Amino acid sequence: MLSQIEELMARRGAHASRTVVLVPYAQLMPLARRLWARRRPDGFSPRFDTTMNWAARLGFAPADEDLAFDMGRDLLTARAWLERAGLGARAGVLAGRLVEAAWQLGAAAAAVAPQRRAEWAGRAREAAVRGLGDASSLLALEAAVARIAVEWAAASSYASDTLWRAEAADGLDLLVLLQGLEADPLAQGLAGLLGDKAVVLPLDAPGPAGEVVLHEAADPSHEAEAAAACVVRHLQAGRVPVALAAVDRELTRRIRAMLGARRIAIRDETGWKLSTTRAAATVMAGLRACAFLASSDEVLDWLKHLPAAAPATVSALERRVRRTGLRDWGAVHAGRIEGEPAGWARLIEQANAWRERLQAPRPLRQWQRALRELLQATRQWDALEADAAGVQVLEVLGLAGSDEGRWGLAQAARRMTLADFTAWASDALEAESFVPEVPALEQVVILPFNQLLARPFAALVLPGCDELRLAPSPEPPGPWTAAQREALGLPARDALERALRAGWAQALRTPHCDVLWRRSDDSGEPVLPSPLVQQLRLAGAVPAPGDPREPRSLRPQPVSRPRPVAATLTVETLSASGYEDLRRCPYRFFALRQLGLQEAAEIDADLDKRDFGNWLHEVLGAFHLALLESAGAPQSRAALLDRVAAEVTRSQGLADGEFLPFAAAWPQVRDGYLDWLGRHEAEGGARFDSAERELQMPLGTVRLVGRIDRIDRLPDGRVLVMDYKTESRSVTAERVRGAGEDTQLAFYAALLEDDSLRAAYVNVGERGKTEILEQPAVVQARDALVEGILHDLRRIAEGAALPALGEGRACEFCAARGLCRRDFWSL
Repeated sequence: MLSQIEELMARRGAHASRTVVLVPYAQLMPLARRLWARRRPDGFSPRFDTTMNWAARLGFAPADEDLAFDMGRDLLTARAWLERAGLGARAGVLAGRLVEAAWQLGAAAAAVAPQRRAEWAGRAREAAVRGLGDASSLLALEAAVARIAVEWAAASSYASDTLWRAEAADGLDLLVLLQGLEADPLAQGLAGLLGDKAVVLPLDAPGPAGEVVLHEAADPSHEAEAAAACVVRHLQAGRVPVALAAVDRELTRRIRAMLGARRIAIRDETGWKLSTTRAAATVMAGLRACAFLASSDEVLDWLKHLPAAAPATVSALERRVRRTGLRDWGAVHAGRIEGEPAGWARLIEQANAWRERLQAPRPLRQWQRALRELLQATRQWDALEADAAGVQVLEVLGLAGSDEGRWGLAQAARRMTLADFTAWASDALEAESFVPEVPALEQVVILPFNQLLARPFAALVLPGCDELRLAPSPEPPGPWTAAQREALGLPARDALERALRAGWAQALRTPHCDVLWRRSDDSGEPVLPSPLVQQLRLAGAVPAPGDPREPRSLRPQPVSRPRPVAATLTVETLSASGYEDLRRCPYRFFALRQLGLQEAAEIDADLDKRDFGNWLHEVLGAFHLALLESAGAPQSRAALLDRVAAEVTRSQGLADGEFLPFAAAWPQVRDGYLDWLGRHEAEGGARFDSAERELQMPLGTVRLVGRIDRIDRLPDGRVLVMDYKTESRSVTAERVRGAGEDTQLAFYAALLEDDSLRAAYVNVGERGKTEILEQPAVVQARDALVEGILHDLRRIAEGAALPALGEGRACEFCAARGLCRRDFWSL
């Protein structure tokens, strides 16, 4: 190709300094310069450029309402266009779609000479709304977006406009257009404008096919591992550099991580979305945490990443918030955390002071200033400036302060709420890509497979070649129909298909090429190979002789059951649930009770039956206390119970929508409970004594503790201990079937110095039936339990092992299962 350019220059008498060679993509520019310098080390070199790079060199600044192809700026302009069209109320939904449509039309408009753009706009106005109906149709909003996008694209000036001027061509002797796989309308238009001064040379020259090997993987993980293994094999064979085609972004990230773990030098030309970087996540976490209705999870997540917040204090606050179940940060602010140390109080106060800075609506420039001040106050600013992605985040959001003119727009003066600014920042970061720093000498280059053209790679690894990720006929971007695309000058589906197939053919000309696909996705859904791969198989392409991954021989090393000894971990207090842990699995007692390890409860989890049970316990306790205080006063028990239920619901901060399924069942539960209560009082003569009673009882070196749901007094003076259950009746019946197996009622009996007490479970059914199931031998069970506690604690103090049993239902949802390694005990 360079020889042809030399011949053209010699034949036309073109001087190298006045020759421009337009390449299809920027990555070819340094390669072409390097190869030319190798051929002609002395003298001048042609200027190797893309149309975008050439236009940018001539200098251009978009006007206030021009398309800037900058998401942050264009979103503001899009909102201004929508407001003028009477769609300001829908601007939050339509602005992003308008920018997307305008960018597509802007690329087509820029390829038209400015003096002919009005003609293009006339055709575009008619084509853009073709088939969308009138203003009253169901597609009225789509039609409005299309109309506005056409007007915006037609009214804008572009950096490429300078290339259409006569003075841009005056200094040229020769323009060489190297035609890539896809047509470049702008470059073709310039070639037509220059006439004899322009020559078009195709880069996609035919050549011999390379060695192609096919690899079928079972799933995405297998595919990523196999692709990484193929890359490593090529490097070991001395084939450098290796091209890794980025067909599927997620799959490519997996492969890149595996290669990075081997310290392979990678040049990533595709990068990844800036919004997925740690720097962007840090900034967005702060904006979400400052929302007025922010959840506790959002604020705690933000605080954990602040250098200005002490980690130990944040962790302690998080544990208490999770234990208390305060899902909304407003509840934390209201001081519902009991017994909070001074450190928590200062942290909550400081967090709310930081959040207060971003509450009031303001124009964009003031938002940028406020966010910059917040990042500096929380000591995040320096870390962002020291990080390459952080610097780009600051630049994209206009926080660096180095480009005042970029944001000095009339449309930026509109006042925005925090939600508006957060959405704007999220869209701006989502539209940008972060490309990591390039190593001095790369071994692997990650790139789109259609940019392999004219690049000398020793080998190619092409993963993601299934029917979903490598469809032979790609879907054109945007909402345009085929007729609209033709009238608007946008690439048609068949043109995109030709380009993809040409890129595929070019990829297969690499000397060594590995093609990979998967049989199923992560969900288990079957996936077929791409039709392009199926054509290869029919043409006789060679399947891989074996798995490219290196086999490793590992000797099975099953983990033995842990048998800790915890004689020095003194047990001072013991609850019913704690002793139940010891009886079910000694190791569970060791981990959860003696070491005090606990799972972090989810704050923002949906309400479930356990939440309903906790709510019901509190409701019934409060109801009986209110009933006791109002003894003798005529009132409806149902009305009192409803009033207490509403108060408890309000005090627990339960949202109406989330609690709706339980609220719907409440009338049946209430009526069933009151019906049982009436019979319980009439038939047995029981009278309520106390609810939610905290009790302690010393036993040897330990103190038994517990909270009894309800205690009644019987006519003969005996005590009836009761515990509410909202589980299935069969489960409750199983509890009382064997007195020696039930821990809870026997433990509660041990908290009372009464040898004649009775104990029972009250099963409160959601279908309107409440039933009492009594433990008949509770005193004998209590005595056996006390003897067992003394015996077990004495053995622990003497150094008896606390083995993991790994049996029964206790293992299914055990929080300590990951510690005892239950799943790795045997082969």
